[in-house]
Amino acid sequence: MSHDRPNILWICTDQQRFDTIGALGNPHVDTPTIDALCASGTAFTHAYCQSPICTPSRASFLTGLYPSSIHVTRNGNDYFPANVPLVTKIFADAGYLCGNIGKLHLASAYNRIEPRADDGYSYFKYSHAPRDNWETGHDYADWVLSKGYKLADLTDDLDGVPTELHQTTWCAEKTKEFVSENKDIPWLLSVNIYDPHPPFNPPVEYRDKFSPEKMPGSYFQESDLVQQRELEVLDFQSRACNPEDLDIKNPIVAKPIVPGGGTQGESSGQRDVKTLQAAYYAMIKLIDDQLARVVDHLGKTGQRERTIIVFTSDHGETLGDHGLIQKGCRFYEGLVRVPLIFNCPGRIEEGLVSDALVELTDKAPTLLDFCGIHIPDYMQGRSLRSILEGRLDGHSFRDFVRSEYYDALDHKEGSLGTMYRNRKYKIINYHQHDFGELYDLEVDPWEFDNLWNSPDHGHIKAVLMKASFDASMRILDLGPPRVGPM
Repeated sequence: MSHDRPNILWICTDQQRFDTIGALGNPHVDTPTIDALCASGTAFTHAYCQSPICTPSRASFLTGLYPSSIHVTRNGNDYFPANVPLVTKIFADAGYLCGNIGKLHLASAYNRIEPRADDGYSYFKYSHAPRDNWETGHDYADWVLSKGYKLADLTDDLDGVPTELHQTTWCAEKTKEFVSENKDIPWLLSVNIYDPHPPFNPPVEYRDKFSPEKMPGSYFQESDLVQQRELEVLDFQSRACNPEDLDIKNPIVAKPIVPGGGTQGESSGQRDVKTLQAAYYAMIKLIDDQLARVVDHLGKTGQRERTIIVFTSDHGETLGDHGLIQKGCRFYEGLVRVPLIFNCPGRIEEGLVSDALVELTDKAPTLLDFCGIHIPDYMQGRSLRSILEGRLDGHSFRDFVRSEYYDALDHKEGSLGTMYRNRKYKIINYHQHDFGELYDLEVDPWEFDNLWNSPDHGHIKAVLMKASFDASMRILDLGPPRVGPM
């Protein structure tokens, strides 16, 4: 028995920045499987998340709406509001078998399994993080236990969790099981790999593949210290330092680099930026190797030709850029720009590298469009199908992209930061504060020269602030549909 509608394998890594793929210009990584997906599919080089932190970004791309539109603006929320359905629920209602492997993170998983919404997943294997500090319901930890090990013991080992017991490997194993068991019905499987998320501790055999001495280092100039210290006045958590030393022991959100030395292998967790970079690339190599097993299994089960593979991430990682590590609180390119690759033989344009501005809100309507399912009128994302099928030029799609972050500076006030980026400029407003950021990305692609106070850029700043305000107003939640004149 066969079916005409395509399957969807939706792979989402956690905290993987855009410039981490060999085929797209990084000579220091090792990503042959992802490279092959680019060669036989379409890769977007300017895809932007709608929040540089997990929960609001994931809520956004699973609904096709901006975080503020669905009132999911922070990590740590008690529950996911049921004001709009997840796209997986829409697929389930249309007859798809929907599954989730790994992270979900639409609500807080602090000391608990996060409460699920009506998400449409009939297959659900949960692993918020490589931890086993809950009594029940952590499928990955239970799998490790079934192999004769305790996850807590493995994660304390400086050599990292062994490859055969790693969360990335578990994701691949469960994906293969799902694919084998569901060959005769259309399915959508969300595979949420935890890496390359902190604590940046890959298996030692992968760490040994990447020499810190050969890493390129971060995008950093001494002038970054001035900028971060200006923000430090507004953000009580920030402290700017030179990125020669990092403290990555217990990171949560984007953090300033902490001075104090430290070398690879110290139990304190302090590592220099190139060692961090090497560990980060090692985690991505493990992802690539496990992805190879999954793609090969699709072929062996006869499903490769009818499966749309989406490879993406929820947000990026500063990785030492501008004197910062981790995620959230800023809108630098390394944080808000992520991989986005679509691949399906015969359905997706092969070898296309598109530099069009696109958003992760565009994923949900794109997948609905390909599967012949009605795209709800409320979705703010737009289908990329015309580019993916070669009917629209891959150099233009959106005039701008935007991103949001609540608690952007002063967590006590809940201040809001918004980013508006068109082809040439990026403007960032820290609302309730006078400070902001303005960059000419054509001449300053790594955002070293903040033009916010430049007299020569006063007019363009005003124009962009108005455009950003208008964009924010267009996404307001207008409430229930109107059915009468009064």
